[in-house]
Amino acid sequence: MQASQFLVTSTKRPAACSPLVPNPAHHRLTAASSTVRFRQISAVAAPPKPKTHSMPPEKVEVFKSLETWATNNVLPLLKPVEKCWQPQDFLPDPTLPFSDFTDQVRALRERTAGLPDDYFVVLVGDMITEDAIPTYQTMINTLDGVRDETGASSSPWAIWNRSWTAEENRHGDLLRSFLYLSGRVDMLMIEKTVQYLISAGM
Repeated sequence: MQASQFLVTSTKRPAACSPLVPNPAHHRLTAASSTVRFRQISAVAAPPKPKTHSMPPEKVEVFKSLETWATNNVLPLLKPVEKCWQPQDFLPDPTLPFSDFTDQVRALRERTAGLPDDYFVVLVGDMITEDAIPTYQTMINTLDGVRDETGASSSPWAIWNRSWTAEENRHGDLLRSFLYLSGRVDMLMIEKTVQYLISAGM
């Protein structure tokens, strides 16, 4: 950061003296006739201190003490990937012959053509929220007691956070593909909004 230096002197000078007439009182300052000191003044205010998401040790200990409980009672609720629905289960099948695929897209558009705009407002809001999942996961990983410092921690909180993120990602993929194929929304504007949202962080 750049700073400006200002000269502060205690030497007294005559009150009345013409700048056009040489005056003996206007002598060169010396160590004997003046007291000179320098001070640094910042030209720019210091930035605000970033807010951290920390907890007192006793609260961290609470989360640590619940890890066994979470392993036995929370992680079993996670459904195996092979038993989960996937976005493709609800969308036109791109592996079909071209004519069959386009028939499925046409049928989807016919079904959505009569839906009120209000429905699409809700779906767009949902999709944008789901697409910002990286922000939420990053935020959770800043919290004491549950953060995943390696990205592959075996902590039950870290496992749950990653699994939850993966699940929400499926929701976002389905909504994005559905809205794209429906032809009812401005996808370019939606994509810009998602980028702004993730870039802004929390």
